Amino acid sequence: MALPRQRVTLITLGVADLARAQEFYAAWGWQPHDASQEGVAFYQMNGAVLALFGKADLAADQGRAEDELGTGAMTLAQNCADDVETDEVFAAALAAGAVCLKQPEKVFWGGYSGYFAVPDGHVWEIATNPFWPLADDGALTLPDPG
Repeated sequence: MALPRQRVTLITLGVADLARAQEFYAAWGWQPHDASQEGVAFYQMNGAVLALFGKADLAADQGRAEDELGTGAMTLAQNCADDVETDEVFAAALAAGAVCLKQPEKVFWGGYSGYFAVPDGHVWEIATNPFWPLADDGALTLPDPG
């Protein structure tokens, strides 16, 4: 049986200091998976895994120079059930050490969102999208435009 190609199963973030990155995610309320090991931390998400991997090791694994990796040109996003949850998740990230890029606010497309950067510069958007309801487990499936 062929698996669908349109999927992401693992997101790996290169980090300058793995211990510091793990401290941030722990303070934000994320729990590392038992499969974590020296040099890499895994976090089970809903249908995918987030990995934190030393930036130099990630560059070597990719066969590139470390300075070619960069950060901030993409955004990770977490959709919330409502604006109150968006504010709570956002505040928890700031309390854990994230830097606010844009406070959550009503946005042009009809939702509510804000952006922060984690200690290694990776950018997260925390948002409420009234057009994309979440499942009870937090999963997001795009609605049929029908």
